Amino acid sequence: MSVERLINLLVTVTLVEMMVTVGLRVTFAELVATVSDRGLVARTMLANYLLVPAVAVLLLLVFHAHPLVAAGFLILAVCPGAPFGPPFAGIAHGHVPQAVGLMVILAGSSALLSPLLLYVLLPWLAGGAAPAVDAAGMVGTLLITQLLPLLAGVLVNHWRPHLAARLVGPCELVSKILNACVLVVILTVQFPVLMEIKLTALAGMLALLIASLVIGWLAGAPDPASRKTMALTTSLRNAGVGLVIATGSFAGTPAALAVLAYGIVAVLGSLLVALWWGRQASAQAART
Repeated sequence: MSVERLINLLVTVTLVEMMVTVGLRVTFAELVATVSDRGLVARTMLANYLLVPAVAVLLLLVFHAHPLVAAGFLILAVCPGAPFGPPFAGIAHGHVPQAVGLMVILAGSSALLSPLLLYVLLPWLAGGAAPAVDAAGMVGTLLITQLLPLLAGVLVNHWRPHLAARLVGPCELVSKILNACVLVVILTVQFPVLMEIKLTALAGMLALLIASLVIGWLAGAPDPASRKTMALTTSLRNAGVGLVIATGSFAGTPAALAVLAYGIVAVLGSLLVALWWGRQASAQAART
């Protein structure tokens, strides 16, 4: 088995396990409460599937990114719904149930919308340098690796809540181990290339992260907790989904490295923002 196939298999198993774990923590009541707020859902979809990809395309054009590197960043730009949203919202003193609902909505919808957006945007941005996008194949892959495992977890939590409560802890531990394995394997294989990332590329990644946070903040509800939640939900792109697409459709290209690089920047940057907001909220609570 080649290294690329091994990485793709490991990433796929990790994504499936993470989606089941996310589903085990979600109740239908939380989903209904979020979905019933049509304005919030509309702003979430607009921010994550239109505004963030538009900013990403603009930055890639401004920085004259290599077509296959651009493909990697574009993949993440159209893949929202990262499972880090709810815990980061908790750190920031945001609205955790809302973060869970938004994450599930985005994770589910991205199985259909992300491949379609790539099918439209990637040939225009990367031209002939990028492989042809099999949108139907990506939809099928993401339905199997993301939407169905997520639904399975939600159904277990609905029908057997006590079983779900017992499974959450071990599943979260397995998720951490698998994510660590993915990170170690990809960094080991791609470390020399990763070290060649230029400061201009890092500046572009930071610009996209800041723009995503601002877009999410403006798209949130008026109260600060909801704004923090939307900002973090929007800034955190789903690197697991991005790596499944990149290692499956763009094997042997810099696309997977670009996904990994921006995924790390987005997670670390969003975590720092969440910690800062959390300290501010704690200090304000201590004064009152």
